[in-house]
Amino acid sequence: MSELNNLQPKEVFDFFKQICAIPHGSRNTKQISDYLVKFAEDRNLEHYQDDVNNVIVIKEATKGYEKSAPIIIQGHMDMVCDKTPESDIDMAKEGLRLGVDGDWLYAEGTTLGGDDGIAVAMALAAMDSSELQHPRLECIFTVDEEIGMLGAEALDMSHITAEKMLNIDSEDEGIFTVSCAGGVTAKAFVPVKRAEVSGKLYKVTVGGLLGGHSGQEIDKERGNSNIIMGRVLYNIAKKTDIKILSLGGGVADNAICKKTEAEVIAADGKKLEDAVKELDRVIKHEFKTADPGVAITSSCEGDKTVKALDADSVYKVITYLMNSPYGIQHMSMDIEGLVETSLNLGALALTDTEMTAMYAVRSAVETRRDALCDKLESLSAAVGGKVEYSGAYPGWEYLADSEMRDTSVRVYKAQYGEEPKIEAIHAGLECGLFAGKMDGKIDAVSIGPDMTGVHTSEERLSIPSVERTWKLVCEILKESK
Repeated sequence: MSELNNLQPKEVFDFFKQICAIPHGSRNTKQISDYLVKFAEDRNLEHYQDDVNNVIVIKEATKGYEKSAPIIIQGHMDMVCDKTPESDIDMAKEGLRLGVDGDWLYAEGTTLGGDDGIAVAMALAAMDSSELQHPRLECIFTVDEEIGMLGAEALDMSHITAEKMLNIDSEDEGIFTVSCAGGVTAKAFVPVKRAEVSGKLYKVTVGGLLGGHSGQEIDKERGNSNIIMGRVLYNIAKKTDIKILSLGGGVADNAICKKTEAEVIAADGKKLEDAVKELDRVIKHEFKTADPGVAITSSCEGDKTVKALDADSVYKVITYLMNSPYGIQHMSMDIEGLVETSLNLGALALTDTEMTAMYAVRSAVETRRDALCDKLESLSAAVGGKVEYSGAYPGWEYLADSEMRDTSVRVYKAQYGEEPKIEAIHAGLECGLFAGKMDGKIDAVSIGPDMTGVHTSEERLSIPSVERTWKLVCEILKESK
């Protein structure tokens, strides 16, 4: 217990321990939201709480900083609730049981919520301090980030005047995130018709692939079984007439599909089998490094009479899949190695009346995301189909000229004696939603202390890293004059 009482920096960890004593999982944020409101009321700080429990707290500039540009400090108040099978804690009703293991803070048997409770604690410590020098602080605490950034999406920004933001939701000290992808789920519909047909029925399978997250692993050139299946069906159809009975692979737009199956009636079974064997050899060679486990197989299920796609529908389905864009479309010219624009055909399905293809479309540049959607619409229209969209979220475009980044880098270099790593991610962050709400007028940097095992019961927060990151935050504010 004495270790918990002596954590440094005390001003940050005192607030963090208070936060950990309050249940604050996603969709269970009313209590922590009210705690933030009370913090503001006790200090006579301007504050706003909305219907979904987002909170904004404002502290005016200290002496000498009245004319300095205001800064947003931003983090989310919800946490992922995960626990071991042995844990008896009701995370919806009870606080966490904290422990210290050397330089690491943890919660016994549960997630710790360092993601993103440490951001909330640092923002509160900054506003609570009577010694810290800073511009006007506009602290934004959002809810339900962990289940789709719902709080940031709902937030009314009319109370915000700042265009500079310090987001504290990164998990690697020394890495500054300065851009993220926006995205949208696109679902293409291709109308089909069926007719009764008899013949030998074959099951064709593309499998053995690694899969992965379509944002984090799209640059690894792994195979997508839905895309490969289009190529397989095209090559079979070149050798023999086929009618497609079933076709499907994947369930989520943002997962690189690992297995796709098709059932087809083939006019010449031997030619189908030969085409599959040849494609298996070719694809194995093409993916020998990126996805060495890939396998394409076929098996005969006997003579059947079924309602399969008619010839025109087979043509439309194969044409669509053969021409579907996939994978990396553009690399960033500003940040080496960063995927700027991509898409993933994550889920493919066939019903009696339509084929559906569901994509995760991502880009840090909104116009390029839109152009990719236009390409999907054009392809779908060419085969008599359409595209519908859902779940759109804006990207955070890299700024070549960023005062916030320059100040943060300068302060980091003075404190650490080395340059930080400047990074962008090909996935969504709350910064992207704020950029969208502010018409792109956001000059932001995302930082944070070292954490491990985030979102699991093995979560750990580095105590020395918190101390260094807190010092960095204070100096960034001080230097933003």
